[in-house]
Amino acid sequence: MGQQRRVLALVTAVVFLGGCGGGGGGHGSHSSADRVVNVTMRDIAFDPSAVEVKAGETVRFVFHNEGQIRHDAFIGDEAAQAEHEKEMKEAGSDGKDGHGDGHGITVDPGDIGSLTHKFKAGDSLIIGCHEVGHYAAGMKVAIAVS
Repeated sequence: MGQQRRVLALVTAVVFLGGCGGGGGGHGSHSSADRVVNVTMRDIAFDPSAVEVKAGETVRFVFHNEGQIRHDAFIGDEAAQAEHEKEMKEAGSDGKDGHGDGHGITVDPGDIGSLTHKFKAGDSLIIGCHEVGHYAAGMKVAIAVS
């Protein structure tokens, strides 16, 4: 158990010192974020389920998977969410994560990942989990841009 704790502490240090797991390409650098929002992933729920951001603000979302199963986090509007849902179904369980575009990440149980996004006025975006059945069950974060 002691070895596992040391490994977890090392991984946590790497993540918080700039070696963030997961994607983020195309969303700005982690160091340029105006704000960090921590999001807990639980089995079929994100906490918080809604976030307010300002137009022009760059936000780094740090996802902590405290659930027992793998979760996905994808930033996009409703059309992009629908397309990503389709991609994730096609990827199936063969190890592909369907995140080639940098708008999403997959986070295994006990792991941490992050996505950084700069918001524009008029954005109507959602963070959704597209593991099979999760999005349909309501695993979403509504993003209000002011």
